[in-house]
Amino acid sequence: MQPNELLMLCRPGFEADLAAELQDRIQALGEQAEVEPWMSEGLVRVILADGRPANELHRQLKLEQLVFARQTLVALAPLQLSRDDRLSAIVDQVKASGWSFEEIWQETPDTNEAKALSGLLKALERPLSSHLKKRGALRRKAGGRRLHLVWRDGDQVQLGMSFPGNRSEFPGGIRRLRFPHGAPSRSTLKLEEAWHEFVPRDQWESRISEGMQAADLGAAPGGWTWQLVKRGMHVYAIDNGPMDKGLMATGMVEHLREDGFVWEPPTRLDWLVCDIVDKPARVIVMVERWLLNRWCRESVFNLKLPMKKRWQEVDHCLEGLKRRLEDAGVAAHIRCRHLYHDREEVTVHVRLQ
Repeated sequence: MQPNELLMLCRPGFEADLAAELQDRIQALGEQAEVEPWMSEGLVRVILADGRPANELHRQLKLEQLVFARQTLVALAPLQLSRDDRLSAIVDQVKASGWSFEEIWQETPDTNEAKALSGLLKALERPLSSHLKKRGALRRKAGGRRLHLVWRDGDQVQLGMSFPGNRSEFPGGIRRLRFPHGAPSRSTLKLEEAWHEFVPRDQWESRISEGMQAADLGAAPGGWTWQLVKRGMHVYAIDNGPMDKGLMATGMVEHLREDGFVWEPPTRLDWLVCDIVDKPARVIVMVERWLLNRWCRESVFNLKLPMKKRWQEVDHCLEGLKRRLEDAGVAAHIRCRHLYHDREEVTVHVRLQ
């Protein structure tokens, strides 16, 4: 039994956006596949034409290059289970697939309905592992492969496989962060997650470090500025609104009541960050000005999404930015992700080369 599907997880409510993104990317690869969003469930199926195996397409669709996907799996056909015996059908499908793996993750979409399955999943965990060990499927030294059981409800599950280097290492693809004591707003978690996503941890000391200078456009009350100051950076906080008093007391922040769209830095900075609520096209033009003038080395900024055709808007903005930088001879690495702590926005990272 060869897997001819991909199963993608995303934030519930963004299934159509992930489906639109996948359709464009699959078409650009010259492949043919049916893309089926499961609305309000945070799941999208990709079924290859003519039953062709999905492994090569999975390798080409890198998770880090996708915007709306949280997790990406090579998958078998969904299973409808008997409530009297859920294990047999699962074990039989694993046996027929010939899969072997080092661990098992049971996951659900990030919905309240799915979270109610936690008791069932816990009850199945030990007997499922025991059965699969006896069959030789769950074993040591299986190339780091991981079996995922993605449950839609108590009698519907889909089995998928993930591979090191092209998957999220967090259940459900969700990086959960604790709200730090003393931060002025919950938006602080957006920048912290962005750094985890876009900057390898072993490079933090050289790229997010003490003594650097940064600008935070639309800074008030200071959620993103707090992260910069925490890392020892001196910050230009640009906003007409008031900044958190505790932040100002650090002496690390220069608050300028100016328009972030027109302000220019006095010298080249290490970081530009921006979480301004405005049209994506306007934010892109502003960030583009910074990058073309090389006013910063790296940037993290959010694009607020429209109600409809969100993928099309994101793609239009990113392609335009990439093209204009290339035309100006500015080499840059651009990534964009819909992070867990985002809501109706995506986070973009740009690093000048």
